[in-house]
Amino acid sequence: MALWQLKTSSSRRSPTAIVIACSIGLSLLFLWNHHYYHHDVPPSPTSRIDAAPQQQSPQRPGREDAAAAATIDLSRARAPFVSWPLRRVCAEETTYVPGLTFICDSNSGGPGNIRNYVLTCVRYAVEAGATALVLPTIRARSPDDPASLFRERRPFSYMFDEPHFRAGLAAACPRLAVYATVEDVPGARIKAEREGRTVDKIIERVTPKHFGGSRAGCDQRDPHRYADQFGPAFREHLRASAAERGWAASNAVDNPRLMRLSWGVLWDWPVLRDGPEFAASFGGLLRFRPDVLDLADAITGAMRALAGATRGTEAAAGPAFLGVHLRTEADALAGWPSYENQTRNYLREAAGRGYQGRAAYLASGNETEARKFGKEAMANLQLDVRSKYGLLEGRRYEEELARLRALSWDQQALVDFVVLLNCDYFVGVSPSSFSINVALKRHLKEEGLYTRPWKVGGRGDGRSWLVGRYDRYWEDWLFMFDGMWS
Repeated sequence: MALWQLKTSSSRRSPTAIVIACSIGLSLLFLWNHHYYHHDVPPSPTSRIDAAPQQQSPQRPGREDAAAAATIDLSRARAPFVSWPLRRVCAEETTYVPGLTFICDSNSGGPGNIRNYVLTCVRYAVEAGATALVLPTIRARSPDDPASLFRERRPFSYMFDEPHFRAGLAAACPRLAVYATVEDVPGARIKAEREGRTVDKIIERVTPKHFGGSRAGCDQRDPHRYADQFGPAFREHLRASAAERGWAASNAVDNPRLMRLSWGVLWDWPVLRDGPEFAASFGGLLRFRPDVLDLADAITGAMRALAGATRGTEAAAGPAFLGVHLRTEADALAGWPSYENQTRNYLREAAGRGYQGRAAYLASGNETEARKFGKEAMANLQLDVRSKYGLLEGRRYEEELARLRALSWDQQALVDFVVLLNCDYFVGVSPSSFSINVALKRHLKEEGLYTRPWKVGGRGDGRSWLVGRYDRYWEDWLFMFDGMWS
C-alpha cells in the first residue's frame, strides 16, 4: 500500500496505520539523507566533465584532534602537518570535475615566493574541484646571476620534502591524486596524440582572477576579491569551452583538462578567507627537504653555543640570539629600503632589545655588504655577527660545511630561513617575501592554530619586527600580508 493511501476519510486514524506510516517515512528519510550526505565514492573515470555536485559529510575535528593541534608549535620547521582544516575545506567542495588537473610549476624566486605560489595553486585546485595535481616543479635561478630567475626546471625535492607533501594531501584531500609528471596523468598522452601535439601543448593557461565578479578599479596585485565565486565560474568556463570544442560528450579517460596557472597567483588568495586554523596550518604542507633541516639544526646549535658564550654565565640552552635578514642582493628592487636604511634600523632595534655585546645571525646573499654590516654592528654595539659559513668553520663541522657548499644559492637560503625561525628575535625588511614569510611563520609560536593576524606596520609581535614603509597598499607591497601563507 502506498504511503499516501493510508489516509482515511474519517478524522480518526488507526493507531496501526499511524505506526506503519511513521516507520516507512522515517526509513525513506534515512535512506535519502544517507545518500545525500554520505556519498563519498570517488567520481567514475567515465563521468562527464560537467559531473553533478556530490555531497560529502563535513569533516570537523574531534575534541582530541583540536586539543592536540593546539599544543603544536607551528613556527617550527619540523612541525607536523595539521590536516583537519584542509580536510574540512576539501569536504566542503562538493563539485568535482573528473580529469581536471592543475599544474603548479609557473613559480620562481626565493623560498617566500615559491612556497606561496605552490600553496596558492593547490588552494585554487581544491576550489575548482580538481581531481588531480601534477607534482610541482621549481624554476631555478642562474648560478651566475641571482637576478635571472627563469632557468632550468628542478624537481619538487629541490626544495621540499616530497613524501611529507604527498602524505599531507592524501590525508586531507583523498580525491586529489598527485602525479609525478604531466605525462602520467591518465589520458594526457592519448589526448595529445589524438590532436597531433605534445602533451605540453594541450595544457591550458588560465588566470584565476578572470573568474568571478568585476574588479574594475583594482590594482592587479590585489588579492582575489571574488574567491568565493571562482569555483562555479571556473567550472562554467570548463563546460562552455568543452561544448565549444565538441567535447561535451567526452569523458575524463581520454580528455583530461590540464590547467597551468599564470605566474601572478603569488598573492591571490585571501589567506584568512578559510579561517585562522586553515591560514595557520596550510603552509605545513611544504616542509623543507631533510638535509636542509639537518644543516640548519647544526648551524642553530653552533649559534646557540656562541650566544651562550657571549652572555657569560647565562645558560646557552634554547634560542638566545638575534636573527637578521639583510636584503640588498642584485635582484632587490630600487624602491625597497637601502642598505643604509636597513642597517640603521636593525642596529637601533637590536640596541633597544638589549642585544649590545651579544651575538647575531645574518642571512644575506651579498657577501660584501654582509661583511660591512658585521663591522658596523661590532663597532656600534659590540654585536658579534656570524653567517652560516662562519659558524661552520673548523674541523668539527667539516662535513656540514661541505654539504652546505654543495647546495645552490636558493637552497642555502632555505637553511637561512630555518635558522631565522629559531632565533630569539628577528629583524627583516617588509617588501621582501622572505622576511615577511619568516616573520609570519614565527608569529604562530604562541597561539598556533588560533593565532591572530600579524599587525602590519606595527611594533611587531615581540618576536619579529620588519623595517619598511606602510603607507600605500600596493606601492609598499602591503598586499603580500593578505595573501601570504605562513
